[in-house]
Amino acid sequence: MQRILSTQLPAHVGRTVRIAGWVHRRRLLKSVAFLIVRDAGGLSQVVVSDPAVRAALEKLTEETVVEVTATVVANPTAPAGVELTDPTVRPLGPAAVPPPFDLYRPTLTATLPTQLDHAPTALRHPTRSAALRISAAAVAGFRATLDARDFVEIHTPKVVGSSTESGANVFALDWFGRPAYLAQSPQFYKQLMVGVFERVYEVGPVFRAEPHDTVRHLAQYTSLDVELGFVADHRDVMAVLRATLAGMLAGVADRAGAAVATLGIGLPEVPAEIPAVHFTEALRIAGAPADEPDLAPAHERALGEWARAEHGSDFLFVTGYPMAKRPFYTHPDPQRPAYSNGFDLLFRGMELVTGGQRLHRYEDYLAALAARGEPVEPYAGYVDAFRHGMPPHGGFAIGLERFVARLTGAANVREVTAFPRDLHRLTP
Repeated sequence: MQRILSTQLPAHVGRTVRIAGWVHRRRLLKSVAFLIVRDAGGLSQVVVSDPAVRAALEKLTEETVVEVTATVVANPTAPAGVELTDPTVRPLGPAAVPPPFDLYRPTLTATLPTQLDHAPTALRHPTRSAALRISAAAVAGFRATLDARDFVEIHTPKVVGSSTESGANVFALDWFGRPAYLAQSPQFYKQLMVGVFERVYEVGPVFRAEPHDTVRHLAQYTSLDVELGFVADHRDVMAVLRATLAGMLAGVADRAGAAVATLGIGLPEVPAEIPAVHFTEALRIAGAPADEPDLAPAHERALGEWARAEHGSDFLFVTGYPMAKRPFYTHPDPQRPAYSNGFDLLFRGMELVTGGQRLHRYEDYLAALAARGEPVEPYAGYVDAFRHGMPPHGGFAIGLERFVARLTGAANVREVTAFPRDLHRLTP
């Protein structure tokens, strides 16, 4: 008899079926006992009245893996409107050691550090696994949207010979006796691949050796990177980003509707045209000094509130960041060279995406590096490609964990990360 999932039970009313999963909870009443079994689809309710089966059930612990063969009976008050009766219950392993928190409760009451210390079991809780399902669905929507626009998925090295952005903190390692680094961005490679495919994207880990200890930063996170050629300027990049976000949210709605319902969240609408303000105007709206070189988290929150009040939008583009705060490969605004053809996208008052137009002429790269006092040699393999013809291009990168945290309302990005790596955590 083939195993079925809990979600398939309503189609088998009146039949004998086999399910398998984890003991989610036991309720031992005087005349009857209930066994709640959890599987990848959800929960199944098993009704136990036979004394021998009940005696065996009393010996089971929560999280023990079991197999149940029983008859499916309609019951509107049970999960999915059905329950299992006349069961045979067979353990598929030894009795489990219960975790240090109750997984059957609606919310995990353990502190976040305790959850992270016991991540392999904490992630079994429906609210924790729901966030990961949403993450997977968002990535599927990301890929589907870009595939439909003739982008090509690429896979770039995660060990590199120099840092991607001058002055960035990187993790050093020994590469057969030579210094190497964990890549903190696929930036150089995705630009070079524009010269091959014109439109490319990548989903992969990036590493930032920055000693942040905040609710929004990780030392390793998943970056959704996009680069496209033959753009007029950064606005073409922003248009692709808008379509990509809409596709990601459509993917979540289509593939993770149950997870969205579990968390009780609503999915935001992406406006047909996301509102945009220049950096100088953003400073004014946020009440920041006119000479402020960057936006602080408090400024981002103020801008998020403004976008919601003025435009009814959870999203806001801030364009024209000062060139001094952007990497050397950023294209300046031809009309205002002190400002860039770059942007950030704020999502509910927090920076989610950084992007913009890049330089594409070899001479401009030499001048940009010289202006910053940077030698060309560490970037030779990258810069040399621009001698051989590169189109005007640009791109962006979305931090997946930050996107899911904002989407689900998680207070800490670690709540939506399976096994976070940060300043303090290398295990489990």
